[in-house]
Amino acid sequence: MSNSKTTQRLSRKQTDLISLIIQLTILVGAVIFALFPIVWIVSAALNPSQSMSTQSVIPPVPETRVVTFDKTGTVVDIVLEEGTRVELSAELIMLIEVDGVTEEIRSPKNGYVRNYRVSVGDTVNAGDEIFDIGSSLLINFDTLLTSERQPFMRWLFNTVIVASITSVLTVMITALSAYSFSRFRFKGRDGLLVFILLVQVFPNLLAMIAIYLMLQQIGNYFPLLGLNTMGGLILVYVGGAMGINIWLMKGFFDSVPRDIDESALVDGANHWQTYWLLIFPLVRPILIVVGILSFVGTFNEFVLARVLLRDKESWTLMVGLWGYISDSFARDWGVFAAGAVIGAIPTLIIYLTLQDQIVGGLTQGSVKG
Repeated sequence: MSNSKTTQRLSRKQTDLISLIIQLTILVGAVIFALFPIVWIVSAALNPSQSMSTQSVIPPVPETRVVTFDKTGTVVDIVLEEGTRVELSAELIMLIEVDGVTEEIRSPKNGYVRNYRVSVGDTVNAGDEIFDIGSSLLINFDTLLTSERQPFMRWLFNTVIVASITSVLTVMITALSAYSFSRFRFKGRDGLLVFILLVQVFPNLLAMIAIYLMLQQIGNYFPLLGLNTMGGLILVYVGGAMGINIWLMKGFFDSVPRDIDESALVDGANHWQTYWLLIFPLVRPILIVVGILSFVGTFNEFVLARVLLRDKESWTLMVGLWGYISDSFARDWGVFAAGAVIGAIPTLIIYLTLQDQIVGGLTQGSVKG
């Protein structure tokens, strides 16, 4: 009998151990699965080759290539100063005259022009080393932030402005709508709530043509809200964010006791004073949640911005980054990855700063107080 109990205990311990190992294995696998894209994109941003074919989890060590000349000639002109970064391979570096014909010496890869071994007027023999093309782990970030061809900082500024204004307007308008649905009883209230929910079932792509034509017509009367303007894009974003957020906020407003409204009305306050001075501060968690969701969704939106914005100076970040990989013959994957890393910083800061408010806003509204 004793031996049987001991065997059962050992079997139970073995079962618990196996269960623990399986749980830990699943947990580790889930963490790796979640973090791998982040590690990969950071590695791509640090890859100086700007090529996906040589991409690995650990970025390659930057190399320096020595450029030689295979003929005999005279240096006519040095186009780039030493230390200049060349953004594209085959960029002109210097001119060398060979038998009366001027030949162009171009960069074999992206990098920094270093260590000129010749100057204007010098004679170059076949096989002579003329300069180096060096690189660094941060060359993609350097290219991204200092390039004159692609105004990355302008795109980032446009995105922050659009996302910030959209989130503020969404919170203010949605809060007023949700308060009205929560506190007032009027004809068609239930049907309107259902209609708002049903509208959200259909994706924005179905309304793309209608939105484009609508902004085109609005722009004839209000140019700041037409096509190719941040105002028009904000108008579309705010309209699209109303539906589900009204339902989310209404649930939170319903959790606020109506006794507060009744007490305020007895004391002589009107509905606006009750809303702004009493109810609005109490629902701050859900306001923050809706604001963050609106900001992040707008910050990362691509399709509408790509269709409605045509001028490069008015592009948002996602549209600008798409330009780095849209050209079949000049895809700058490293610069694209560097832009993605920098573009993730504002969202990361917001989530880390307001994570407690996010959890509270998503959970408190589900329980009636």
